Order: sequence, then structure tokens, then C-alpha cells
Amino acid sequence: MEGNVFSSYINSKPLFKGDRDILRPSYIPEELPHREKYINDLASIMVTALRGNRPSNVLIFGKTGTGKTAVVRYLEREINRLKRESVDSNLDGDFNDEKINRVEYAYINCEVVDTHYGVMKNIGNKFVEKWSKQIPFTGWPMEKVYESLKERIDEKPRVVVIILDELDKLVSKSGDSVLYHLSKINSELEKSKVSLIGISNNLKFTEFLDPRVRSRLGEEKLIFPPYNADQLKDILTNRANKAFESDIIKEDVISLCSALAAQEHGDARRALDLLRVSTEIAERENCNNIDTNHVYKAKNKIEQDCVREAVTTLPTHSKLVLYSILLSEKSGHDKMTTGEVYAGYKELCIRSGMDPLTQRRITDLISELDMLGLINARVKSFGRRGRTREIQASVQNGETLEIIEDDECIKPIENLSVSAVKQTKLI
Repeated sequence: MEGNVFSSYINSKPLFKGDRDILRPSYIPEELPHREKYINDLASIMVTALRGNRPSNVLIFGKTGTGKTAVVRYLEREINRLKRESVDSNLDGDFNDEKINRVEYAYINCEVVDTHYGVMKNIGNKFVEKWSKQIPFTGWPMEKVYESLKERIDEKPRVVVIILDELDKLVSKSGDSVLYHLSKINSELEKSKVSLIGISNNLKFTEFLDPRVRSRLGEEKLIFPPYNADQLKDILTNRANKAFESDIIKEDVISLCSALAAQEHGDARRALDLLRVSTEIAERENCNNIDTNHVYKAKNKIEQDCVREAVTTLPTHSKLVLYSILLSEKSGHDKMTTGEVYAGYKELCIRSGMDPLTQRRITDLISELDMLGLINARVKSFGRRGRTREIQASVQNGETLEIIEDDECIKPIENLSVSAVKQTKLI
């Protein structure tokens, strides 16, 4: 073992006393602090399924990290727990083991599965055990996929609860066709019943739905508010008690993680990630406990990882716009107008052999980069001379340039002289 690259890490003392997934958002604890009301609200709707009837369709709204998915998966686990237990003796005539065992869940993350075909394929294949009978990855007409989905769901009497997480991502990319079919499927089923639960971060995405789909889908609505700092502190304390021994975390670590996450719209995922990454950093440094310095290091690391992911997934033209801004700042010109950004972008397009977009479209791309937090675009008024936007980057220049230059389309111009961009846009 001596001399092995892992030796120093293997011999270091782990700070987690058990499963470190406890500090991951995907972990569903036995209790969900400060979400009891929403658990009960959703349970009062879903109890209809335990009677063998179709519950109302539900739309759940709330910002990232407000417990929407956790509450839905929590109730799924509770129903599965009921199915494993013998409950006939404890329930009245409306409930029995046979009815409860007929309730089945199908969970689809629409950020991963974001096409009509993919959604229907994944739902249909959840009710088929043999690989040979599954709907193929691609190749079938949509009508055949839908008919196959109906046949599989309707094979026996049951209540199928379909959870569509990140539903707005599916609608924005592929429209509402699949929701139209799923929301009217009950009229075409003989044995089974289907209920839909849609989860979204975007309160306004229903405006883009067909009115028929909107009315069917939004029979019930739940809106989850963000957590405040005290609530986040309770959540982290609950998880930390399971993840660590009592002397591992120094004072104020949980309070700091909670306060930092509360500043960003009360995101519990952010708070959990801060505590988990802080612990991992402390382990790598062979520390015996976690202090606030580790939290600040974790904050910087998470933010940089977010920037990397955001920049890496940008379309090529958006990368070129950001590239123009970063190159200009590197040359000492830290505030630019829209016209200057466009001139620099246009020069980069010419040098890379791409056709530039119109200035109006680049204005839209600048707004999108501003919303992502990669740049700051502030409107400045000059009175009678009108208004303009002052644009500057809000990310680290050197590291972000390296990320952009990893793009195959950008590499041919990575050695472009920044003075060329500056001279072009100052004309």
C-alpha cells in the first residue's frame, strides 16, 4: 500500500459516520421538516387512489430546493410501505389490501426525458418486465407508442400515478402534445385509471398550454414557498445528526450554510450541497472537524462548478458573445455597450468562419446571459441622449476563457489578439 496514490486518503479519518448520501437532495428522510402541511394536503388528494378511484390531477409549483419532489417521493414511499404491510384489520370498508396494492407509480424526470416519444416509452416500459416486449428506444410511430402505452396500463385494474418532474422543461422543448394524450387517457381505458402529478419551477409555464390541457391538468394546485434560514437550519441539523458524530461540526457551520442558502431563495438543495462539500473538503485536508472556512471554500467551489456547467452548455453563438466580453475585459475595457459587444462578436464570427446573427438577436442573447448570471447588463440613462446597457462579465475571466476555448468551434480562434476585438468595437 505504501507509495500508492490513494495511501494518504485511505489512511485519513472519514468525517461521515455512515452513508454520506444523507446530505444529498435525493435522500428522502423519515421526516420532512416544515413540509408537513404540504404532505397532508397531497395525501388528502392521493388517498382517493387507495380507495381504488382516480385522484385529481395535481400541479405543484415552487422554486428549486423547496421540497416539491421530496414530498411526492415521500408519499410514494408511504404508499409502498402500506402495500408491504397487512392493513385490512386496521381500515374501514373503503380500504383493503387489494385496492392499495393496485396503486402504482411512474416517475419521469422531464429534464432527462424531454421528448414525447421518450416520456411515453418510459411510462409504458415500467409495466413490462420482459425486455423483448419493451417499447424500443426509437423507431415506432407516435400512434403505436401511445396505443402500446394504453394497452400496458390497461392490462389489469389499477390506479397509475404518473409523476412528471421538471414539467416545464418538457413543454418548452416539445410542446404539450404528450400532456394532451395523458390527460385524456382515462376516457380510453376500461380497467385502469391514470392520475397526473406535474412538478415545475415555473409558475407561468401553463400559459403555453392548450386550454383543454390546462383545465384537465390543473384540477388541484399546490405552491411550495421557499425555506427561510431557520427552517433550513432545522433541515441541516436533522441531517447532520444522522451523518456525523456530535463533535465533528464546529459552531456556526450549520447556521452559515443555512444563511448562505436562504440568501438564494431558500434552496434546501443548496444548503445540503454546501454542508456536504464542506465535509469533503475537510476530509481532503485531513481535518478532524468542519469549520466555517471549509464552508466558504465549498461555496466558491460550487459556484465555479455551476459556472462551468452553465458555460459548457451554452449554444456556440452565446459562447462567442461571452467570449467577446471576456476578451475585452482582458484587454482593460471592463464596461461595454451592446454595439461594442456586437462588433466584437461579429469579428469573432468572421475569424471562426461562422455567419453572425443580427444585432437584435444578440441583444436577446445578452439578456439570456444576464439571466444566467454570467454577465451584468445594467441599463444606464443619458437623459435626452437616450439609454444604453453597460455590460460586464460577472465570472472569473481566466477560468471561463479556458472553458469556452474547449469548444471545438472556438478553438480555431483561441489565439485571437484581444486588441483586434477592441479596435473593431471602438470604431
